Amino acid sequence: MSSGFYEKLAKTRHYIHAHPEVSEQEFETTAFLKSYLADLGIETLNYPLKTGLIAEIGSGSPIIALRADIDALPIREKTGLDYASTNGAMHACGHDFHQTSLLGAAELLKNWEDELQGTVRLIFQPAEENFQGGYQVIEAGGLEGVSAIVGYHNYPHLKPGQLGLKSGAIMAGVEQFEVTVQGVSSHAARPDLGVDTVLTVTTIVNNLQAIVAQTVSPFESAVLSVTHIDVGTTWNVLPAKGFFEGTIRTFDPQVRLDVIDKFERVVRTTAEQFGADVTIKWGNSPSVTFNDKIITPIIFENSKSFAEVVGTLPSTGGEDFAAFQEQIPGVFAFVGSNGDEGAPDWHHDDFVVKDEALPVAVNYFVESALKLLEYYGEK
Repeated sequence: MSSGFYEKLAKTRHYIHAHPEVSEQEFETTAFLKSYLADLGIETLNYPLKTGLIAEIGSGSPIIALRADIDALPIREKTGLDYASTNGAMHACGHDFHQTSLLGAAELLKNWEDELQGTVRLIFQPAEENFQGGYQVIEAGGLEGVSAIVGYHNYPHLKPGQLGLKSGAIMAGVEQFEVTVQGVSSHAARPDLGVDTVLTVTTIVNNLQAIVAQTVSPFESAVLSVTHIDVGTTWNVLPAKGFFEGTIRTFDPQVRLDVIDKFERVVRTTAEQFGADVTIKWGNSPSVTFNDKIITPIIFENSKSFAEVVGTLPSTGGEDFAAFQEQIPGVFAFVGSNGDEGAPDWHHDDFVVKDEALPVAVNYFVESALKLLEYYGEK
């Protein structure tokens, strides 16, 4: 593909980067994408999505879906780029790059539409950052008839030209927990007349650390982090209520269930020892991003024609692409997007994606779609 094609895509990405919108507010982004696709002769399909869109190229079966997320984060940008955003939001996770590469893939696939052996469904997904968009697409019927789905995330610790891929878990299952502890308030001079929520909360948090350290196999992995504690307001009163929250990350579905079960038992048993009541609330967050063990090796080998393909360790970050993989086979890769020593990671206010990463991202979408159309067409 000519350098002019990627120069145009780079300018498109810069425009999207300069106009970020946060989860479920991607109205102008959606309008821009619809207009861009219409100029390519690709009409948006009528799916009941508030933001985001779905379109198709080709016809008939099989149907292979390509997915890019489109939302930004509520972060003030400090990159110093001449196309930096100024509206208080930022594409600090590179979703501007994701959607631009899918636009580029759409243009190429549209040019070859008569030769496609089926249908390519383009999913420009909203609200990945709050983990709701994948489920919204599924509820809207966006996966109906789809044989497999392909997605990726840019990866700042790989260089442009590199692509990381592995079968099985590639991003973590994410649990968000909130625990409220209800005790009985008393004067600090008479703790015997109350139920001490400070002691209860701190003991629970301390006991939780033993779950990963002592009960998860050294050949498995899990992370349990308490990140926020709120209990008490003054120096001489034992508070009636306390609160803490945090996250659990796992890579294996059974380990996930085991850690959640032990978490709940530790919390309730410890609270009971102090005579306190507890409420545990779990957030709606994604399960493990788990690459299909049949089609992932096919895409791994196929991608060697346009990228330096490397094995990769899974990321402890979460991705609601996992929602799609719970329904149909899916492949999720890491596309090298920076590679400099000390390159800022996702969600940092100085996070930077390099434009020279676009060719691998575009080709990953295009070549994966063509290969999977061929694979499922022969089944």
